[in-house]
Amino acid sequence: MASIHVNDLESAINWWRERSPSPDGVTACAEVRALAEVYALMVYFRETECDEATMPRAAAQAWLAWYATTPDAPCIAICSTSQGDAECKGCGRTFDEVQDWTAYTPGQKRAVWRRITLEARAWRFNRYAERAGGGVAQAPAEVGAGPQVPAA
Repeated sequence: MASIHVNDLESAINWWRERSPSPDGVTACAEVRALAEVYALMVYFRETECDEATMPRAAAQAWLAWYATTPDAPCIAICSTSQGDAECKGCGRTFDEVQDWTAYTPGQKRAVWRRITLEARAWRFNRYAERAGGGVAQAPAEVGAGPQVPAA
């Protein structure tokens, strides 16, 4: 079961609010309302994640539209798993995550992104942040986008 973190829902809601602003300052677009319903239930039940597979269709479609704007893989073309490392120094994914990435669902990919961003050990977040380019900046703010290192 893949889970979608509450902060990804917040990012999707904010993306839709920016994309389809309220015409009167009160009403929200259908996508925001669909995502907000899931978000409200998560807050009410004090859950930090929701099941990707059981999300209501409208909310899932709205979330997937936001997801399509995020970088797919954290790879920065420095793959140390090909050299035998259990965890890639470049992107922070495990060997299995690198190997199985194309079979992962969007929720599974976001969970990996969340973990590697919170850990911020991978070179994509420090010594090679410039290679990550938009990938670092596009990660949700709650995940922290890793430590930002000024270009030398």
